[in-house]
Amino acid sequence: MSDITRMPNILETGHVYFFYRPRVEKDRAESLEDVERFYLVLHPRDKQVWRLLIVGRKRLPEVKDGKERVWGFVAKVGHKPEEVEDELDRHSYGTKTRGERVQPEARPAGEGVYSLVTHDKHTHLTYRLEFPRQPGKVQEELRIEPEASYIVTVRNPETPAPPTAGLQPEQRATFPEELKKKFRGRRFISVEPDFLDYEGAELVWVGAAAKPEEELGIELKPEEESETQAAIFRDLGLEREQHPLEPLFKGEWR
Repeated sequence: MSDITRMPNILETGHVYFFYRPRVEKDRAESLEDVERFYLVLHPRDKQVWRLLIVGRKRLPEVKDGKERVWGFVAKVGHKPEEVEDELDRHSYGTKTRGERVQPEARPAGEGVYSLVTHDKHTHLTYRLEFPRQPGKVQEELRIEPEASYIVTVRNPETPAPPTAGLQPEQRATFPEELKKKFRGRRFISVEPDFLDYEGAELVWVGAAAKPEEELGIELKPEEESETQAAIFRDLGLEREQHPLEPLFKGEWR
């Protein structure tokens, strides 16, 4: 293969934030078993959009073996940070059989910088953590590595899904014609940033590299920030008093 085809092409860079939400009616999580949802938030630089992604299996795929496939989807696209941040707050809702139920607030579990990169005909989502500086039990169980790369593909919403897998047809993304044409009848293609701007876009993640800067030939530039200056507060607008911060800064379950 020629060096030209192997050269990486950076499609997008920005901030990435990781969150988990404990199960309904639980005030804290003690392990992965207590986690209801696992989220990523992507905010590309120079673009007024914040994307909330839900990752299935409640953790990222194993990076080293490259065999595990994890499904996920774009749950929310906001053009103001509070549109996404509000989705991570505590919520109450009523049920017919159990009365009012409380969905606890999500906990931040990581902050870093990311790039979407094309390499060898694949699109990689690669990131490097800024916080926590020393990953702990939370990051270990959620498989949030200090740095990693994942091959990400997007599913054609107009092709049949396997039984009991993926979103219902009415929940899937409605892509414009220029994006639909990129599938050319295929079920999956390498993701491009524009696909991520549509709620209901379904994704598949596969672990690719534990040392993305070396293997992809790119440089991720984390910011030197103090805990009080972290981008998760000024960029995403996370409300300190409403979200336990021990998972983010100490790697401890809450």
